[in-house]
Amino acid sequence: MIGDEIKKLRNNNGLSLSELAEKSGVSKSYLSQLERNLQVNPSLQLLSKIATSLDTDIEELLNKKKKVSGPKITLDAEWRRLLYKAISEGMTKEDFVQFRDYLHFKKWQETKRIKGE
Repeated sequence: MIGDEIKKLRNNNGLSLSELAEKSGVSKSYLSQLERNLQVNPSLQLLSKIATSLDTDIEELLNKKKKVSGPKITLDAEWRRLLYKAISEGMTKEDFVQFRDYLHFKKWQETKRIKGE
């Protein structure tokens, strides 16, 4: 789980929980809850702060979170820049899911229109 990865990376960087909290701007209690897997769905903004403080990136934290069979998808520089910009502007995971769902809906509507339904 993501908490296990955060704890492992924190230890690898020689940081105490208090030091990571100070460095990332995330409360010590929240970090503790993450590491103990009591909190399992942190926002992208928090993940970005934690990842930066651990000298890694969100992609690395998320890849460790869930092992996915099949080809590994690597984000190119432009995708990474767009993702970080969206996060820094306040986009949440829920916003991203809603946007994706909206795009699927628009494609479905267009397909229906083309078929004359």
